[in-house]
Amino acid sequence: MKILAIVPCYKVKAKIQSVLAGIDPAIAVVCVDDGCPEATGHHVETLGLSNVTVIYNEKNLGVGGAVKAGYKHALDNSDAQIVVKIDGDGQMPGQKIGELIQPIKDGRAEYVKGNRFYYLRYLKGMPMKRLVGNTGLSFFTKLSSGYWDLMDPTNGFTAIARGKLEELELDEIDNRYFFESDMLCKLYLLNTVVREYPMKARYDGEHSGLRPWLVLLPFFAKHMRNMFRRILYTYFVRDFNAGSLALLLALALGGLGFVYGAGSWWQTFETGVARSSGTVMLTALSLIFSVQFLLFFLTVDMQNNPNVKAK
Repeated sequence: MKILAIVPCYKVKAKIQSVLAGIDPAIAVVCVDDGCPEATGHHVETLGLSNVTVIYNEKNLGVGGAVKAGYKHALDNSDAQIVVKIDGDGQMPGQKIGELIQPIKDGRAEYVKGNRFYYLRYLKGMPMKRLVGNTGLSFFTKLSSGYWDLMDPTNGFTAIARGKLEELELDEIDNRYFFESDMLCKLYLLNTVVREYPMKARYDGEHSGLRPWLVLLPFFAKHMRNMFRRILYTYFVRDFNAGSLALLLALALGGLGFVYGAGSWWQTFETGVARSSGTVMLTALSLIFSVQFLLFFLTVDMQNNPNVKAK
């Protein structure tokens, strides 16, 4: 199988040579200079590596914009059957590309991503604030993407089969740090089987531009948007099943319990007369059944995961 590796380049001039040296020379590499102020692309050209091509974004588009430029170049200018993405900052083991792509070669996956959370011992190099922040982002991604079995969504060590890459509407995927999470949401809607590659957290003194505490709220808004789109399409457009009915009942009963309960509480507040036990029970039962139906929906959603169905 022919493999092509994409390396986004933005302020990685000091690391890029060692990164490229760690990639098998038999693998074609496309370095995407994303409007880099260090002119990393020109630096790569001076290295004279026969397997490396450099392309340029006229302005900085973010990591997602750089990767998408690389994807488009791979589709238009190569016959690579697997396209790998590896960062240029030295945090990812280029020499492990063969292991990363193995599930695709074996027909067990169409997309593979790194996971630094897979083994406890692999987390030793991850700062605590990143560990907590990435855990929060992982939970949001589970909700929005439907891949409940995946962790570490911002991990950029990935590989994708050409056929699946051709199905993606690349222009609809986020340009910046939300790119990896957005990819998973788009891949779910294409019924893509995704597997994970366990890898160590490697930083070597490097500081990621991603600040989990600063992006939690913007990411939350984007995840909620993707979650609503996914659920609407999966359970009310493409199909209508027991999960769809359970979600409708959960929303209806939850709304009824909240409105009725809030109205009863307000009347008690205004009149000073406590509501009857029957009124309280009606509110409580509505909310309890709402939670039960919601839990049932989540169970259905977890089983509707393309990864689970492929096993």
